[in-house]
Amino acid sequence: MNLVMELVTGGELFDRIVEKQMYTEKEAATTIATLCDALNRLHALKIVHRDLKPENLLYSSNAEDAPIKIADFGLARIMSGGDMMKTACGTPGYVAPEILQNKGYDSPAVDMWSTGVILYILLCGFPPFYEEELPALFDSIIKGRYDFPSPWWDNVSAGAKGLVKQLLNVDPKTRLTAQQVVTHEWVKTADPNAALTGAKKQLKKYNASRKLRKAALGIIAQQRMERAMQQLRAGQQAQAQS
Repeated sequence: MNLVMELVTGGELFDRIVEKQMYTEKEAATTIATLCDALNRLHALKIVHRDLKPENLLYSSNAEDAPIKIADFGLARIMSGGDMMKTACGTPGYVAPEILQNKGYDSPAVDMWSTGVILYILLCGFPPFYEEELPALFDSIIKGRYDFPSPWWDNVSAGAKGLVKQLLNVDPKTRLTAQQVVTHEWVKTADPNAALTGAKKQLKKYNASRKLRKAALGIIAQQRMERAMQQLRAGQQAQAQS
């Protein structure tokens, strides 16, 4: 069997942003709208990507107005008949809390959490969850423990922060859907003059460290995620018993 795939030549999302002379909230909103429009189509077909991250968001060409494409469907799953998905998969900093809780999950809301992480980075230049040790990272994700630190978030609009909160919502049932993001007020009315200068500088640093880490460590293995989750659960059980 042969697979024929579309050729995309425009590079990764974050690489394109750090090359820009000017980067604004409007551009961040347009990026998220494009991503969520694609996700809305996937979710309508009962397809869940399960591994949304910067490396998997590519521009179709080097043209200024080139659209974003979602790549790497190796962990994607078709939802069927109410079956629960139980595989702990994804990339640690972008994975949804319901995946880490080991109780099963049955909705495309996991993709929307990852979208919230990507939006957070687009607005400030660094991720919301950044602990070095995986058990601590997973604990922060499960509890939705993040903030909007000064000075990086001081000039970001309330509408943008509001959308982040609605996506980084630990309850998948009340987390925004892709369709709701596309029609969100901030997405439609984001200020084209609201420069994200600080985010661009931070993103350049984050992007460089992300690539260095990837080159040094490679993709984090499934067993490492499982071990980290076991350590997290053991810690939670110990706290409950004490």
